[in-house]
Amino acid sequence: MGTTARFLHFPPPLPSPPRPKPRPLFSLLRPSLALSPNSPLPHKFPSLTLSLRPNHKHLALPPQALSKTSSLPLPSFDLDLDLDRVTPLAVCKWSAVLAIAIAAVKKAVSLVLNPFFWTYFSWTWIFWPWISAAALAAYGLLCFRKHSLGRASILEQLAVVTAAVAWLTVVPPAHFNGFLEGWPVVLFFVYHYFFFFESSVRRRLYGDLYARPHDTKWDVRLPGPFQVGFAVLVLVGHWLAAYEGPELHMISGGWANAGVWALVAVTLFMRYHSVLYLANYSEKVVVPTAVVQFGPYRWVRHPIYASTMLLFSLHCITLRAPLSLLFLVAVCLVYYGRKAEFEEALMVESFGERYTEYMNKVRYRLIPFVY
Repeated sequence: MGTTARFLHFPPPLPSPPRPKPRPLFSLLRPSLALSPNSPLPHKFPSLTLSLRPNHKHLALPPQALSKTSSLPLPSFDLDLDLDRVTPLAVCKWSAVLAIAIAAVKKAVSLVLNPFFWTYFSWTWIFWPWISAAALAAYGLLCFRKHSLGRASILEQLAVVTAAVAWLTVVPPAHFNGFLEGWPVVLFFVYHYFFFFESSVRRRLYGDLYARPHDTKWDVRLPGPFQVGFAVLVLVGHWLAAYEGPELHMISGGWANAGVWALVAVTLFMRYHSVLYLANYSEKVVVPTAVVQFGPYRWVRHPIYASTMLLFSLHCITLRAPLSLLFLVAVCLVYYGRKAEFEEALMVESFGERYTEYMNKVRYRLIPFVY
């Protein structure tokens, strides 16, 4: 051991590093303040600045070299918050702005959800549905033009019916009342269902919505002026009913309308079965081979026209407009009565005594026991 110790040289022990003095608390919070525990506090602290900067000390390469080797750009942003600038006045100002914004949003939402706002602007006397109603009417006329040329699609034909029904049922009451509720909305859907029964019958009989070929001699039409005059007078009658009747909120509900609902059912039943029985003998074959005497044809000779007249009467009854009811009934009797004369002459020419016997059996054209 002694011999070995002579050849080993141990370095002298290193002196221990001086122990750092504990830093005061204020120095830890703010390194730029070299305060001692006994030094007085300053009257005003410097502006406290928080800076968020990306630190690249942990990277093996400098940021410039990394940006050249990587396709992703390095983020670079500064966020400085001056806390000493947040004064009570600023808090009050931004609180007021936030309160005004919340109140404006609540007012806008309540105004948008108010049906009166969307129906009638009382302060400008501008009737809101006129914009959409006029646009719908223009589009309906365009689609009707295409339909007359045989180029209208199913949706365009639907637009024609929707435009006509809207101007008959919902636009007049909305104009005279300033709002919509109750029967006009119901009649809007009843009219739609009523005038699409032909499509429903085709769907039931053939499985599609397309009309079948038939002899054009059975398409009895009055001259153009008669058709235009009838359409205009029907529109006028519906507007007169909306003007004559009381305000919508004054129309009683409940069991007082049980008779009206029964009339709705009778109207739809009569229309559907009239179209169904007629389609079985006129549209399903090219030339009719028999006189239809089933269903509603047992009561009147022209139940399709009678159901249309009953539909117009239903509109006047629901709106409590008796004078408009008489007006529309008179218009329908004149127009459909004239059209029925041409059809009956054609039927007598085609079926002879068979149709004459039917006329003697069913004596009324449009109204049972009346006409």
